Amino acid sequence: MSKPAIACVIAPEKFRDEELFVPKATFEKAGYRTLIASTRIGTASGMLGGFATATCPISDLKAADLAALVVVGGSGAHAHLWGHAALHALVREMANAGKPVAAICISPAVLARAGILKGRKATVFKDRASIAELEKGEAVYEPRTCIVDGNIITASGPEAAAEFADEILRLLKAQSL
Repeated sequence: MSKPAIACVIAPEKFRDEELFVPKATFEKAGYRTLIASTRIGTASGMLGGFATATCPISDLKAADLAALVVVGGSGAHAHLWGHAALHALVREMANAGKPVAAICISPAVLARAGILKGRKATVFKDRASIAELEKGEAVYEPRTCIVDGNIITASGPEAAAEFADEILRLLKAQSL
């Protein structure tokens, strides 16, 4: 039986390359299929010059079809993902289903805006705007590289990409036991 997909949501421009490519490779090595979703389908460009093909619009993703949801950071996330209503709805749907919901760099702000971080420990890229979003969402901000609180995983940036991916897999494995 094949494992369900892990959706990696990216901005159509200026996603952070390592925050997509490192987890994606880790998930695929573990036997998971990855779906790359964005606000529009087609080629997306990374901050460091990499490219990825978004094959699915965010609005087509359904929690029932996914093992986990990963929201990738990078400077494009602010403009394209922070205020995306369909992404907020999916984040809530995944969280309510008890499935892993993960965000890295500035993208934990998406989780805060979706309302799932209230009272939860979380981290984010250390900039004033991102930390303010976590505080508005009533998260318990901790300046660490990676935090797991229940089914929510947050990480601070590209240097945490490998640890972030490993924690997502660890949570998926624990849920399958």
